[in-house]
Amino acid sequence: MREFINHFENFERQKRIVIARVVKTWGSSPRPVGSALIIDEDYHMYGSVSGGCVEGSVLKAAKEILRTGSAEMEHYGVTDEEAWMVGLSCGGKLDVYIQPLDKGKFRTELFNKIRSNESFYWNTHLKSGNSSIDQEAIDQEAYFSHRISRKPLMLIIGAAHISSDLIHLAKFYDFTTIVIDPRATFAKNINFDEHPDQIIEAYPSEVLSDYPLDKETFAVILSHDPKIDDNALELLLNEPLAYIGALGSKRTQAKRVARLQEAGFTQKLIDRIQAPIGLDINSKTPKEIALSIMAEIIKVKNS
Repeated sequence: MREFINHFENFERQKRIVIARVVKTWGSSPRPVGSALIIDEDYHMYGSVSGGCVEGSVLKAAKEILRTGSAEMEHYGVTDEEAWMVGLSCGGKLDVYIQPLDKGKFRTELFNKIRSNESFYWNTHLKSGNSSIDQEAIDQEAYFSHRISRKPLMLIIGAAHISSDLIHLAKFYDFTTIVIDPRATFAKNINFDEHPDQIIEAYPSEVLSDYPLDKETFAVILSHDPKIDDNALELLLNEPLAYIGALGSKRTQAKRVARLQEAGFTQKLIDRIQAPIGLDINSKTPKEIALSIMAEIIKVKNS
């Protein structure tokens, strides 16, 4: 849903819009649960529920729902031929819940909650179409609990040339970016082609607790200085982050492991560190290393 933010102003001017969401899949469904397609009063379509396989049928149903205001559950089968056209080896099945969102209190609350960059659940009763915004999912078959996540947060420990290239990619993929480095020479003098959301001149342990250290946060350790790297890792390893990656060779990682073991960390916690960082694409330049890191992070985020 966050991908529609730039269209909210247009939607808010309309009396009724229709949103279709994938609520269940079987086999090689083209799009995952939670994927959404919005149709406005002029029949303009935003997003996708199948990559093109069933959008025509969804649009037909949405036109009727725009008229009647009644939600519907539609069941679709994607043939092998249709699946091949959108890049899958075989077809599947998907349930798509198509519901009206009328102008009013709930739609305003939903859009404002998404704008606030907070994580929450949009719980929808599939029979009545009644919806609520909650902090917890409703664990009942009659409900679809759609988790709307905040923008993922990338904590970059260490300002470096790789940091600059990584920030460019992270911004492109809609991450919030925070650079933390106590070294004024680096924090103030690195030429960022695209500036991070924040640059903080401090040791990680002094400021990391100010940020959500949860499953939507990704930490990238790039300082190449054990005093800074370990200072971050000793705090982050005990937190439920989605990803912790650290720059350095296998030899550097072995030394890092020894230091963390000496500090009392278990091997299970140490094994959370992705090091050497990034997918193995034989990267050589800062841009290529940044690409390998970003690819690994996206892989983890989507797993």
